Order: sequence, then C-alpha cells, then structure tokens
Amino acid sequence: MARGVSPRLGTTVSPWRLRTSLLLLALLAAPPAHAEADAEFASAGSVNEGALHFLTAPPTRAPHHHQNRIRIDAASLENGWVRLTQCHDRLDAVPRAQITFREGHVRSLRVLEATHIESTWVDGASVQLAGITPDARLCLGAETRALRDRGEGFFVLQNGPYLRKFLDGYYPMHVSLQVDYPAALISVVDVSPPSQPGLTIEEHPGTVRLEALFEGALTTLIQFRRE
Repeated sequence: MARGVSPRLGTTVSPWRLRTSLLLLALLAAPPAHAEADAEFASAGSVNEGALHFLTAPPTRAPHHHQNRIRIDAASLENGWVRLTQCHDRLDAVPRAQITFREGHVRSLRVLEATHIESTWVDGASVQLAGITPDARLCLGAETRALRDRGEGFFVLQNGPYLRKFLDGYYPMHVSLQVDYPAALISVVDVSPPSQPGLTIEEHPGTVRLEALFEGALTTLIQFRRE
C-alpha cells in the first residue's frame, strides 16, 4: 500500500506528513493481476475488500465526494482505453497529498480544475497536491486502460475499491459514477452490487449511473455484451 492510500484499479489519494490523517482510496484503472482468475461473471461482492455498509441517511457532515465519468467508445472495445473525467469535492485538508494511477494504465493525465489547493502538478502517473484547504475541489482528465475483454463478446469494467479509512475504522464516502457507452455496439448485462438502500443504479440505453453513500470498501463491476 502507498502512504495513506493504495490503488488497485487506478487512482490513489495519499496524504503525507500527517499525524492523524484519513486514508482515501478511489480508483479507476486496470484490476490487479489476480483478478484475471475471477469467474467470467463474478459479482462485485467477491472482489470487495473490507467491511461495506451502505448508509440510508447522510451523515451530519457531508463526506468526501468522489465522481467519475467514463466514456467507452468503439475503439475502447478493441484496446481497452476509456476516457475519464474525475472530480473530488471536500478533500481532507492536509499539507500534501498525491493521486496515483497505475503505471502503464493511464495516459494524457492533466489537471482540469483545482480550487482551495495551493498548487498541483502532474508527475508521471500521479498528480501531486500541496496546501489543501477546507472545501477543496480537484478535477482531472485522463485516459485509462480500464475495460477488459473477457472473450466471446463480453467486457468488464471494474472500479474500486473506494474507501476512507483511519486506523481500523472507516469513514463515510459518497461516490458518483457515470458510464457512457455505445448502445449500438454493446449492452449492459449486469451491475453489481445491486441497487439497495444507500446505493442507487439508473440505467438507460448508452448510460449507467450509480450513486453510493457508504462506509467501508466498495468495488463496482459493470458487465457488457457485444450486440
């Protein structure tokens, strides 16, 4: 694990030089090597790590809000690369942090917006942050190799785990995920975990939207089939 946070699928946000910092993990990239051994239609429940508890009511203090928008196009079905816009609202106020993507699975990484953050810069497969103050917002753009071809016309997009943790305790987190895909080429087979209190899933041809409010570690899995 990286200092503060460590990713599996893509991004890691790690606070540095803190005596008591929250660990924040929010990923989007390629899954770990052992994920290749998962069953073709494994549910997200089999890959979730740690405790997971969906919240039916928002906490008193609005939690960190992690937002991903992923765009799959025809080329993605051939090479696995998707377009990503990622935003973070209400980042923990810390002197220094970094968002780290998996080497070899991110390209064209850039900062689109940064407010209430003294400075930001891209360093290889990471974005470095300095002087994060309350109500900070950060938005990034990138391409990530996140779509897996499972063969026989099936594809899997796996995201996570998302988490905020301090020592052995988890803190609330709000995750929004929107996936846009070419409905003429692929269709959604399954989304997991399934919709439940604290987790809403909205599907329309060409778009899947997910909103989750939870404590613990959340991994999502969207499976597609070629039309």
